[in-house]
Amino acid sequence: MSLVAHRAPWIVGRTVLLEHAAADFLNEVTRQAPWRRARYEALLESLDDHLDRPSPLLGYTRLTGEAWLRSLPGDEQPVAAELLAEFRAYLRDWGWLDTVRPVNQPD
Repeated sequence: MSLVAHRAPWIVGRTVLLEHAAADFLNEVTRQAPWRRARYEALLESLDDHLDRPSPLLGYTRLTGEAWLRSLPGDEQPVAAELLAEFRAYLRDWGWLDTVRPVNQPD
């Protein structure tokens, strides 16, 4: 079994939502830095709301993330930009982006 397959998302047979990946991300990141949990959780909920919750993970792209970032007050943008960078890296490194596809789409 490859490392990516081992670390692949646990969602099977249904559309992967942003909230699924966000929950996994929060568990991993805040295990290492628990003081960030409340702030990151609030920001990820804001991102999901911006994308019309419940949003499929495929609805989150670099462009939608940047649009959300610009919609935030200026003082929140630095922390939100840090979150987006970490979240994108997490999605890539843990196989979320490699394995998600709409359930009703052919392979």
